[in-house]
Amino acid sequence: MNSSSHATDAPFRSALGLGSNLGDPIGNLDDAVRRLSETDGITLVARSSNYRTPPWGPVPQDDFVNICVVIDTILSPQQLLKRCLEVENELGRVREVRWGPRVIDVDVLLYGSRNIHEDNLEVPHPRMGERAFVLVPLAEIWPDALLIDGRTAAEALETCPGQDGVIRMN
Repeated sequence: MNSSSHATDAPFRSALGLGSNLGDPIGNLDDAVRRLSETDGITLVARSSNYRTPPWGPVPQDDFVNICVVIDTILSPQQLLKRCLEVENELGRVREVRWGPRVIDVDVLLYGSRNIHEDNLEVPHPRMGERAFVLVPLAEIWPDALLIDGRTAAEALETCPGQDGVIRMN
């Protein structure tokens, strides 16, 4: 069995990126964070501010509200991904169009310092260093988080395009 599918004894400091642009986005994010933090094996360490961000990709749609959370978890990477997908399903996520509107999106961005390359999970998230809607909230709560290229979230943010479109809401 894959090494990323077994629970761990020591917690891993991890980061999740969440976004919503359907229904009540802030309520959806609050609900998702609550569900994740109530999960056995997940402890919420920090939650970023809410940020209004333009949609990513070619599909016309409303702006998103994005956040990042830092957690400590004893769940394996695969168990954490499974729980994130369960929360999406519990909140009514329907996958119709890539980069389309969504009630909730929960991505595993970082899992300790581990590099994971599996069919359904790449950690660190391979494109997070180019996405201001991820880096701005992540750098707020975990500026020294290491990305795939060895830069910290704060360092990557210095050269990341699109920061002016990421507006802090609270």
